[in-house]
Amino acid sequence: MTVTGNILLIEDEQEIADLLELFFEREGFRLIHASTGEEGLVRMTERDPRVVLLDVGLPGMDGFEVCRRIRADSEVPIIMLTARGGEIDKIVGLELGADDYVAKPFSPRELVARVKAVLRRSEERSLMPRIIEVGEIAIDSGRREVKVEDGVVRPTAREFDLLWYLAEHRGLVLSRGQILQAVWGYDYLGETRTVDVHIRQLRKKLPGVPIETVWGVGYRLES
Repeated sequence: MTVTGNILLIEDEQEIADLLELFFEREGFRLIHASTGEEGLVRMTERDPRVVLLDVGLPGMDGFEVCRRIRADSEVPIIMLTARGGEIDKIVGLELGADDYVAKPFSPRELVARVKAVLRRSEERSLMPRIIEVGEIAIDSGRREVKVEDGVVRPTAREFDLLWYLAEHRGLVLSRGQILQAVWGYDYLGETRTVDVHIRQLRKKLPGVPIETVWGVGYRLES
């Protein structure tokens, strides 16, 4: 079977690593396993993964710190794995730049499907490079960057997909459910707070982008 890319798993539970290796190899991926955050950061530079699966509850350097350090140098998609049920932990991970999260215990098939969805959207954008101009910004799907008056802003992979979807449908009110289905590729079982967190991050990085909150419905990117 042809290997379609490396997936970096930073996870201290060997049983989970062994199980995920089996599932990802069936789908043609090579799973690179690191059991600590420090080792994971080294593997990042050595193996150039297409996606990072990152456990929050790592010994020593926790997953939040690892996420922050990865995001400082790379736009690689990051999916957080967490056994914590608290909403605040999910929000913190997303605000640090994670693209998604999966709560333990999880289905390996679901995790594989989420990785494929992340990669598929990235490939679709690169195959059809376009530039959408909204006000004084230009959103470049080929370079996956946003040109602003002061230079260039490079959102995370998920943030860019969200902004691009809003730009493609600028002027229209989009519900959180519509956004989740289009940008994340699946229903989030009512956890629409994820959309709100990513919108907040976009507003911080691109304060000039006219994303309007339509209370009780969702969001609209003004024309």
